[in-house]
Amino acid sequence: MALLDGKVALVTGAGGGLGRTHALLLAREGACVVVNDLGGSRDGTGSGTNMADTVVSEIESHGGRAVADYGNVAQPDDAKAMVQRAVAEFGKLDICVANAGILRDKSFKNMTDDMWDVVVNVHLKGTYLTTKAAYDQLLAQEHGGRIIVTSSTSGLFGNFGQTNYGAAKAGIAGMARCLYLEGMRYGVTVNVLVPTALSRLTDDILPESAKDQLPPDKVSPMVVWLCSDEAKDISGRTWLVAGNRVSLLSWNMQPLARKNESDGPWDVEEVGAAILATKDSWPPINPMMSMG
Repeated sequence: MALLDGKVALVTGAGGGLGRTHALLLAREGACVVVNDLGGSRDGTGSGTNMADTVVSEIESHGGRAVADYGNVAQPDDAKAMVQRAVAEFGKLDICVANAGILRDKSFKNMTDDMWDVVVNVHLKGTYLTTKAAYDQLLAQEHGGRIIVTSSTSGLFGNFGQTNYGAAKAGIAGMARCLYLEGMRYGVTVNVLVPTALSRLTDDILPESAKDQLPPDKVSPMVVWLCSDEAKDISGRTWLVAGNRVSLLSWNMQPLARKNESDGPWDVEEVGAAILATKDSWPPINPMMSMG
């Protein structure tokens, strides 16, 4: 018996890259899959049916069950429709993997309002809309479920030229860290995926030396496991997956300056000196830089 027999999953942006490998592995583990993809280019322009249709054909050729959806995650009616497609085709929804995204990279001094708006709209609003539609369906069914949203090291640690993308990805992580608290009472788990993998979004960002070690199919096993009943008690966590490495990101507070609360406020120079005295013990801004 496969790990996800009887489950129904929705994967957004599943026509290529990480979404495709998520969808293929979910199906291989027994899930019926709604393969959503608008079919546009990397910058979000255009649309088409070929990308989603091709993944559905791949799944079906291996004996799985899947249906294509061509909706735009940033449109409320489309987000609701892709969830209802799962219900209409397969009778229910158990899993939502919010993966769809685009890029409009530009240094902040050259950033335009349009570049900002479209990236935030697809990533943050699109994740909200699809997650909300899925969450409402899971609550109506009253048997719990799995939600996985996709953040990024750019949003959590920073990356040059991606202020729009980073802001959206940080927002996604913040949304999930709040939603998991609400989902607990309903048996709905919410986890954050922070992947590093080769895709059309990262092809010109990743160094050539790393590309062979970071195919998207190395990220998907962790995602699929989080969708299983074995992970029913795991929620509210942030998972960094790069190649065959899985890391748990935990937020730690490091006290730097403190004095008795009965005293008056810090002198400006005094508090600065106290902070600087601890600087050598600060953790790196981007822990990925220190990973071998």
